[in-house]
Amino acid sequence: MIEPEDKISIRRQCELLDLSRSTFYFEGMGTSDEDLKLCAELDRLHLEFPAAGSRQLSRYLRNCGTRVNRKRVQRLMRSMGLESLAPKPRTTIPNLEHERFPYLLRNLEIVRPNQVWASDITYIPTAMGHCYLVAIMDWHSRRVLSWRVSNSMDSSFCVEALREAMEKFGTPSIFNTDQGSQFTDKAFTSVLLNAGVKVSMDGRGRFMDNIFVERLWRSVKCEEVYLNDYQDVQDARRGIGTYIKKYNCVRPHSSLGYQTPESYYDTEIDKYEARLAA
Repeated sequence: MIEPEDKISIRRQCELLDLSRSTFYFEGMGTSDEDLKLCAELDRLHLEFPAAGSRQLSRYLRNCGTRVNRKRVQRLMRSMGLESLAPKPRTTIPNLEHERFPYLLRNLEIVRPNQVWASDITYIPTAMGHCYLVAIMDWHSRRVLSWRVSNSMDSSFCVEALREAMEKFGTPSIFNTDQGSQFTDKAFTSVLLNAGVKVSMDGRGRFMDNIFVERLWRSVKCEEVYLNDYQDVQDARRGIGTYIKKYNCVRPHSSLGYQTPESYYDTEIDKYEARLAA
């Protein structure tokens, strides 16, 4: 990040980063209020109809009285990182530097914490524009092990969340994600591979392969994000942080026998370690 008060001149800093000096002085136009409202509505529709593409979402919006064309919807979906989850033919050539990994969870019985972790990224609306939330979840207990909010979609905030989870909770046997560029980036996969973790990736267009994180997004958005008017990234970070604490430590889950994810995780870890010691 270039800082004007540093001893190195702006010109030299730009040269070291291989950037044009105009990049430092550029100020974006931001996002209009109309686009922000449209993004929030698209996010709600995508959560309700994950298989709908830009054409169908455009129709939904027009049927609700919003005048919008498909090209605008496509542009906003790209900026939000939204994509139809319906199966589709593979028409793009993958980046050769980004290795893909097979899906390892099919027919796998997941019986303990730290056997499988999963991660995903979702869009979060604010009054100043949208930002992104990544979470690392233990599949067996549904516990959110770490999370980060960022105003960009690069892989660095995902790597930070991953490192924090591994520092606090150890390493899983398998780590599952989708095929997003943040998760196929070597900066991310190398952390897992160097720790001896097997990397698993969802099939293209198969959101059900990471269903528990998708359910987490529904809970976060319906119980927190859509009920609050975040002003900026810091506001979103505070609100989501408070919610995730409640999600982990207060909110009971029927699938866990109405225990909280944190208590269930701790109890199951103790049982597993006792079996190993026996």
